[in-house]
Amino acid sequence: MVQPAAVVIGMMGAGKTRLGKEMAQMTGLPFKDADIELERRLGMGIPRYFAQHGEPAFREAERDVVCEVLASFPGVFALGGGAPMTPAVQEALAAYAASGGKVIYLLADPQEAMERARRGGGRPMLDGDADARWRTLFEQRDPVYRQVSNVVVRTKGLTPKTAARKMIEMIDEGIVHVTGAGIEPYDVRIGEGALQHLPDVLGTGPVRVGLIHTQSVQRHSDRARTILRKAGYEVSDIVIPDAEMGKTIQVANGIWERLGREGFTRSDAIVGLGGGACTDLAGFVAATWMRGIRYVNCPTSLLAMVDASTGGKTGINTPQGKNLVGSFYTPAGVLADLRTLATLPNDIFVEGLGEVAKSGFIHDPQILHILEGHADALRAFDGASFLDSPLKPVVAELIERTVRVKVHHVSADLKEKGLREFLNYGHTFGHAIEQMEHFRWRHGNAVAVGMVFAAELARRSGLIDPDLVDYHRSLLSSLGLPTSWSNGSYDQALQLMHRDKKARGNTLRFVVLDGIGHPVHLDGPEGRIVRESFEAIRG
Repeated sequence: MVQPAAVVIGMMGAGKTRLGKEMAQMTGLPFKDADIELERRLGMGIPRYFAQHGEPAFREAERDVVCEVLASFPGVFALGGGAPMTPAVQEALAAYAASGGKVIYLLADPQEAMERARRGGGRPMLDGDADARWRTLFEQRDPVYRQVSNVVVRTKGLTPKTAARKMIEMIDEGIVHVTGAGIEPYDVRIGEGALQHLPDVLGTGPVRVGLIHTQSVQRHSDRARTILRKAGYEVSDIVIPDAEMGKTIQVANGIWERLGREGFTRSDAIVGLGGGACTDLAGFVAATWMRGIRYVNCPTSLLAMVDASTGGKTGINTPQGKNLVGSFYTPAGVLADLRTLATLPNDIFVEGLGEVAKSGFIHDPQILHILEGHADALRAFDGASFLDSPLKPVVAELIERTVRVKVHHVSADLKEKGLREFLNYGHTFGHAIEQMEHFRWRHGNAVAVGMVFAAELARRSGLIDPDLVDYHRSLLSSLGLPTSWSNGSYDQALQLMHRDKKARGNTLRFVVLDGIGHPVHLDGPEGRIVRESFEAIRG
């Protein structure tokens, strides 16, 4: 299918033509301007055609040109300011975006845009008091631009080259749309520079934003804080302990007290920036403050990008178990900025591959093929060279595919009453390991061992053959993930697995496979089989 690499929309004077040309030149793509194409086909200038035939005739001709180019042009295409207001063009842009296209809304500083529009002249829509007309049109068009676009680029203070680079950066993003019963639709954006979307995801409603993060991601929280303050938000910087130590009722209570002191209302917002434990806690705080306020997740680890940040599970740990207290509360958006991976230590990156592999085992075998083909490079991940390495697009694809697996399950079952339980492959035993290790073991590593345990259960229950168990061990080991564990007793592990959220009364319930891409429930396996599987993963 031939379609534009990007479609640029925005108000008169926003710089659509100039920046579109700059972007096309940087990427080696052709460029088309809808107004120029329209004048060529009409055989006269737009002001003259407008004067002779009126706006309705002009919009019909514009519609035909835009829809034709959208279906046949493989470059950068800039639309006239009023084109997206035509219903047929809106439908065409929606279809283009749904097929993976990027509609870029250039949001320029109003004063700069009005000045450029006045200088340009030849704009029938600005006849009379040009500035007043521009403002009126902006009030009418801005909501429509935001509705039809899937990328917003703010250009205030940027040179044309810098703005064009920002546009290129943003169209390289992967976008996964999340919807379903009980879910207010939101997007997961995956790409270098995704944090730039923070103001657009938060919207104009919040005055105060609580930026919850850990000390270890200070560099990224500094960037987020700058973006938020530049957009006009009052930012409260809230630092929490790293990893699972930050996911406690004591930490949550401290944040509630601070939100109360600083006057956070129902219209304000929370941003969670950090690993999975941080985004879990931030979501829980947002879900419980005044019975629910807007929040955005900005995951900074591979594990958080592929798991904790998406799906609307929020929670804290208790001495009795992991994530036993929480709620289902979906974010306004998830911004997985690949730049944050550049500061990630190798071991923390590698543990995230456990959740990636899980998604391949339960739903998308292509993930497993990608992991196999790049195992050496993934295992040797080096954050310092990551952004300029051939590994970056591989990791971006793995993240997007894994998020799509999660969205497939979450969209159909937000509150984990059926299909979503399959996302817990490897988690029943994995969570038990985390508990017995007092959370010194990282989640992805525990899940890797949990998957081997689940594979052993499935083999001993006659669901899979030994080759698939061996494949679990060989693939996970090739990625640098553990496949065995030797601490704790069987009785202790059994007791903790009985507390698992999937358990029903006194009956153990596991997610296992009866083939790659086909998870099933295993209810109440024989005690002998559970014990033998436990012994099989002992290091």
